[in-house]
Amino acid sequence: MQGLMMDVPLSITSVMRHAERNHAEREVIALTADGGLKRQTYTETFRRARRLANALARLGLAPGDRGATLAWNDSRHMELYYAVSCAGYVLHTLNPRLPPRQIAWIAHHAGDRCLFADPEFAPLVAAITPQLPELRTVIFLADPRGMPVSGPENALCYEQLLEPESEHFDWPALDERSASSLCYTSGTTGDPKGVLYSHRSTVLHAMAANMADVMGTRSTDCVLPVVPMFHVNAWGTPYFAPMAGAKLVLPGRRAGDPATLCDLIDGEQVTLSLGVPTVWLALLQYLEQTGRRLPGLARVVVGGSACPEAIIDAFRDRHGIEVHHAWGMTETSPLGSFNTPRAGDERLPETDRRQRRASQGRAVFGIELRIVGDDGREQARDGRSCGALQARGPFVASAYYAPDGLVTAQHREWFDTGDVAAIDAAGYMRITDRTKDVIKSGGEWISSIELENLAVAHPAIAEAAVIAAQHERWGERPLLIVVRERGCTAQRDEILQFLAGRVPGWWLPDDVIFVEGIPHTATGKIDKRALRREYAEVLRQRPSADPLLSMR
Repeated sequence: MQGLMMDVPLSITSVMRHAERNHAEREVIALTADGGLKRQTYTETFRRARRLANALARLGLAPGDRGATLAWNDSRHMELYYAVSCAGYVLHTLNPRLPPRQIAWIAHHAGDRCLFADPEFAPLVAAITPQLPELRTVIFLADPRGMPVSGPENALCYEQLLEPESEHFDWPALDERSASSLCYTSGTTGDPKGVLYSHRSTVLHAMAANMADVMGTRSTDCVLPVVPMFHVNAWGTPYFAPMAGAKLVLPGRRAGDPATLCDLIDGEQVTLSLGVPTVWLALLQYLEQTGRRLPGLARVVVGGSACPEAIIDAFRDRHGIEVHHAWGMTETSPLGSFNTPRAGDERLPETDRRQRRASQGRAVFGIELRIVGDDGREQARDGRSCGALQARGPFVASAYYAPDGLVTAQHREWFDTGDVAAIDAAGYMRITDRTKDVIKSGGEWISSIELENLAVAHPAIAEAAVIAAQHERWGERPLLIVVRERGCTAQRDEILQFLAGRVPGWWLPDDVIFVEGIPHTATGKIDKRALRREYAEVLRQRPSADPLLSMR
């Protein structure tokens, strides 16, 4: 027997209509390139999206065509998010931090038909467009005064494109499973892979994000995504914020500047912000150096890589800001787990509460997580057993995009995330490492993430990375690479002594290398591939006479 409920599609268009009808006057605020603030309501934002949809139709785009963006977090990018997807095209967000050669490869693989770009990317656009035979049109996101002096011939101006268009557009009735947006993985291992989201997956992800035990977004909130809109849809913020009716603050290209970020958070009374650990580390250092406070900021969400417990403690104890770990990836839309306290956690011993608070949290509704051993069998959920982390759910990729339509189906049942993790009986998941980053020394596994988190707790260390360095006797040994806090002079032995007793003796790094800065990927994660290229051989010929290195 079938239920007797209306079959209304889950589409991004429905999010837009809901926000227009129920939260019309809530604002979308964007920091402009000249440092000013552009303010418009949801009503004005979606009115402009309808004008843009009319313009896209006039440009001759066909259903399913890809409209690409090279843009920061601003209101024009927000208009593109809705106009492109809701008109039946596919929004393809390109990461401008990638090398031009890789951007051109991705745009060609995606078959992008038009490209919307911030004016500052004019040289990049000029460099890649000759390699894109299917690209028909380039539109710069500017008014006539802001158009670049150089760029591809016949490039259009965004505001002039919209000017003659009607504010009325008949949004098509879309199949909820039709493609809505496209984002490529960063390609740290092999070529980037295209993850093709659907309207259904996007709406379900936004609903999951807005649950009380996840983002818990309300119409009284003000949300600032530091995570860029060109990466995994800014973790769904352009969808879940309008769905809840929250005020939305978009920090433009200066999202990584802690002073600007502080001014925006304080000036607009931001209550919730999302970003990677490096952003929050920089903001925390700025607050400590200047003595500034952010009394309105209640919650910070950190993802992309593990957040050191020292940062979580500092935000909570010194600034009254709760830090919530989240875990996910491009293939999970990206939200997979989120850390909020579970009923009964308050009765646990302090050490257990801290361990759970530092974990990546519990699976959000819609996501199933499991860990499996080398034999493919599910491991015990006891918090100690580790294995390959797998996920499945309605907003997890089942395959990667291929231009010939011959997509792979290797993720049909479970998606192998590439992470190594443990899950406890309460569902708390703790990432112990990436499969490619875990250190195997003398047959024993050592977690680079745990070592990094402990190292950053040292007051003289601003940032730390641990890599597997090749070793003649043990195969691999941990090598600690650190950036000192300004004015600090801590030396190797002091740092190793700090770690001693906090980890098994055979986990202790063989050496500590001090650097001025640690490289990061285009998505803000520590670039361990670059570190391995530079330092993987430094330990190969060294003896290991230290008795602490004995393998149990």
